[in-house]
Amino acid sequence: MLFRQVRGRGDNFSYIVADDETKETMIVDPSYNSNEIINIVEAEGLSPIYVINTHGHRDHTLGNGELKARYNAKVVAHRNSQDPKDLEVEDGDILRVGKVKVSVLHTPGHSSDSICLLVDKKVLTGDTLFVGECGRTDLAGGDARQMYQSLFGKLMKLSDDVEVYPGHDYGSAPSSTIGRERKTNYVLRPRTMEEFVEFMRIP
Repeated sequence: MLFRQVRGRGDNFSYIVADDETKETMIVDPSYNSNEIINIVEAEGLSPIYVINTHGHRDHTLGNGELKARYNAKVVAHRNSQDPKDLEVEDGDILRVGKVKVSVLHTPGHSSDSICLLVDKKVLTGDTLFVGECGRTDLAGGDARQMYQSLFGKLMKLSDDVEVYPGHDYGSAPSSTIGRERKTNYVLRPRTMEEFVEFMRIP
């Protein structure tokens, strides 16, 4: 499996995941990184079939149209997304990129359409979980109670060795692991839901 974390202009991360044999590829959250993505795709001889958005905020969906048109790829998003999409997904859905299995986790909280993507021992967390932080819940569609369930009920159920790849370069490193975040991320300290909701209200 080919896996690339891409960062060009700004602090947004994009991701390229491809099957080594078939070269079928998914691009996650193109953002401002289309030029860098195209350079990698062309250099590696890849064939993008999906452009997947972890959520519908513009800093993640920018580039969808360009990459869809260039590669005839399908834009994929959660069914709650209001943005144009070719394929809707829900929690538990499986996508295949060649022999690479991609599991969809619906993780609302930052937005109602937020998803994470589990690929082998890597989870692409969008704006749900950052290195040392989590996504804000005070934007339109945000919900602290849903974020609590997404963090503790889904992501923290993953094994400690799963690698965490976030949507932004906000932390001390560009990636982490579930185990490291469980131990060091102050957002993930044990709290009841009510305590978490109050915690997320603190400016």
